[in-house]
Amino acid sequence: SLFSELKGDAVAKLIKLLPAKDRIEALSLLGYEEDSVGRLMTPDYVAVKKDWTVSRVLAHIRRYGKNSETIDVVYVIDKDGVLLDDIRIREILLSDPEALIGDLTDQRLIALKADDHQEEAINVFRMNNRVALPVVDDNNVLLGIVTVDDILWIANEEYTEDMHKVGGTQALDEPYLDMPIFGLFKKRIGWLVVLFLGEMLTATAMQHFEADIAKAVILAMFVPLIISSGGNSGSQASTLIIQAMALGEITVGDWWRVMRREIISGLMLGVVLGAIGFLRILAWTTFTDMYGPHWALIGATVGVSLVGVVLWGSLAGSMLPLLLKKLGADPATSSAPFVATLVDVTGLIIYFSVAVMFLTGVLL
Repeated sequence: SLFSELKGDAVAKLIKLLPAKDRIEALSLLGYEEDSVGRLMTPDYVAVKKDWTVSRVLAHIRRYGKNSETIDVVYVIDKDGVLLDDIRIREILLSDPEALIGDLTDQRLIALKADDHQEEAINVFRMNNRVALPVVDDNNVLLGIVTVDDILWIANEEYTEDMHKVGGTQALDEPYLDMPIFGLFKKRIGWLVVLFLGEMLTATAMQHFEADIAKAVILAMFVPLIISSGGNSGSQASTLIIQAMALGEITVGDWWRVMRREIISGLMLGVVLGAIGFLRILAWTTFTDMYGPHWALIGATVGVSLVGVVLWGSLAGSMLPLLLKKLGADPATSSAPFVATLVDVTGLIIYFSVAVMFLTGVLL
């Protein structure tokens, strides 16, 4: 972990200071990809043969266990080092001393590959109650183990990185208060510029409908209401899908199920917000003449627009993470600010298109 955080020249100097055995081990682990399981594993574990008795295994653990990362799990291998199974120490302690280890195996082995991504290891640990998992190569030869404490550390890093991306910034390399001001600036300015350029399309969309706004200025009052509702629904959907993907609850193959659910929930949410918007106009009309004689059409425009924009926001927010995953990108990149910006532009188009349909010949 320390070596992976240092620059190449610093790593080389430190490795030279290590004892020969530790130097070989460090170089072996550094040979794996940075975010692979191979970088996390340790070669310090207890391995036994299937034809050993329980008493022999216990003697082996007493002799070599102190050098192992954990003795909670013992690994059964053959003469070539191929992993056959793993056995929890509890089962060994409660078995007859003369029983063969091969008789205790249940073939319910769960193993990681050295070139698996660390996020995949996090998901495997999350779905299985294990304190450690073996790491094997393509020939199923046992290379090392990964313990749950290492996984928890990596999971915290991955979660923090995803939270930064969801917030519309690059992941920080060090604690916030230790980060130089210019470093924070560089992490944040990229996405802010992209989002600002995206919001400029909102101004372009409003210019396109400038004539309609001039004829019915009242429509401009509801622009923040419409686009913020769409952005909020999109941000909600995006956050839910990103988290569900991180937990392994859904995959790209579930896109149709996700879309179907978001269509239904988006319509329900839109109808509720649309009804509230219409009732707001009705309430103001009761006490003022703000909306004139065509208040019902204006209310219908706002209500229908909210249904469309909220539905579109839910679909965009849920589909973008899946699309990015399909393209090999990080789903967290479809952050809430990015989804909100996208829905802002398209929400305006939906709103004024509905206004043209309802109000042409009346206010437009």
